[in-house]
Amino acid sequence: MTNYSNRDGKVHVGIDVSKRTLDVCILREDALKGESFVVTNDQEGVEEILSRLAEKPGASVELVVMEATGRYERLAATMLAASSISVAIVNPRQARDFAKAIGQLAKTDKIDAQILSRFARAVEPKASVIPDEQAIALQGILARRRQLIEMLVSEGNRLKMTSLKALAKRIRAHVQWLEKEIERVDGDLDRAIEDNAAFKANEALLRSVPGVSRVLSRTLLAELPELGTISHRRLCALVGVAPFNRDSGRGRGKREVWGGRAPVRAPVRATLYMAALVATRHNPHIKEFYGRLLDAGKPKKVALVACMRKLLSIPGALMRDGAIWRCPHALTP
Repeated sequence: MTNYSNRDGKVHVGIDVSKRTLDVCILREDALKGESFVVTNDQEGVEEILSRLAEKPGASVELVVMEATGRYERLAATMLAASSISVAIVNPRQARDFAKAIGQLAKTDKIDAQILSRFARAVEPKASVIPDEQAIALQGILARRRQLIEMLVSEGNRLKMTSLKALAKRIRAHVQWLEKEIERVDGDLDRAIEDNAAFKANEALLRSVPGVSRVLSRTLLAELPELGTISHRRLCALVGVAPFNRDSGRGRGKREVWGGRAPVRAPVRATLYMAALVATRHNPHIKEFYGRLLDAGKPKKVALVACMRKLLSIPGALMRDGAIWRCPHALTP
């Protein structure tokens, strides 16, 4: 493993990611422009990036920044992180807003890489927690499960709408196949958890919380590798359930939840919402908290989102402390 930390001088790197290529800009601390080059988005291309970084005399790679693309950045991020290089995967909106702020309106892959390197130097976003290969595999299985469930719901709706017997027969056959395929995918999930000691132990911690289902625990393990390592506020912002102020002068705007890491926001927030509904009935701590909010006059949706944040804080604390959940107090009669 190459050591990039025992040298003088800082280097910030921006990588613009596409399906086939990686546009790279290496920016020294005192330079106005960086060194730009393009490599293929595969193992050989990332190894070339590592080789070029290792060739920099007297340079220490401070941070590599790339935008979240959904999946095309995974290989580069994983290999760079494995080489002890800090990698920050940022929201594309942040990088674009930064480009506009410094007056860079043009947009090409090369310019985007330069912008990301300047963003890394000026803003210094916190390094992301990069999931390992097993976590990425778990993400893939869960994503496939969500796709199958969406198809099952769609086919169920079509079955209700059709009046043709021949068509209904084929739809029912497809529904049966989808149900069996979901069972097979659930088996794949069980094996993925069973074969990973860390996943198995952490799932036991998460499932000790009333309201945390098997689907939610596995979604958290796969999609939130930061769980237990970052603050509750940052975790809520990452999932997209943190309320943000909209105040100006004497005006006090309505607090709204928005933002979050796009690949995380949809699956985690949707699963967390359903888990919060269950927890308001079966988790004494969440049930009491939900009741207090309603008694204080909070709308039901506002109270439920607050329960989502509360329910998210509990797994984070359990993962941090390595302890199973115990209700802090019983409901008073």
